[in-house]
Amino acid sequence: MPEAATLHPRAAELIRTLGLTPHPEGGHFAELHRSAAGVDPLDGRPRRAALTSIDFLLAAGQCSAWHRVASDEAWHLLEAADGPQGPAALRLWLVDPGLSQVSTVTLSRVDALGHRPRHVVPAHWWQAAEPLGAFAYVGATVGPGFDFADFSFGRADPAFSAALPRLAPELARLL
Repeated sequence: MPEAATLHPRAAELIRTLGLTPHPEGGHFAELHRSAAGVDPLDGRPRRAALTSIDFLLAAGQCSAWHRVASDEAWHLLEAADGPQGPAALRLWLVDPGLSQVSTVTLSRVDALGHRPRHVVPAHWWQAAEPLGAFAYVGATVGPGFDFADFSFGRADPAFSAALPRLAPELARLL
């Protein structure tokens, strides 16, 4: 993680004010909501919270490492800042479950180029993220709700780890 002295002042303020703590995949987070209501996924998983939501912040130089979740995950860009490396935006990298191609989505302010501040990553898709500017503060909402039993890192998956160098060798840095 960037040293506190090198963090964008607003990023440091958000981490402090929101009580964000280090996340296992990178960046900082805090769980914002976990539904009291439960749902029974139709894919054999046990009962889950209907919905979960976190606040998540990535500063310049940080990434959300390659991972996948067994539920749909909606990313919502809440705030970002320009930086020396790029504009106020978040880049999402995606790999389909069949490991056949890499795609990218840039979350930023709505513009004529088609950028939007929100994107839903379908269940079981591999994903990684990094801020393009000084920081990106996002909300991540998962339904059925997030459970670490439904989560896996790309670096721990032999098939994904073997496919990534073939698909996009430059993205191995996000493992």
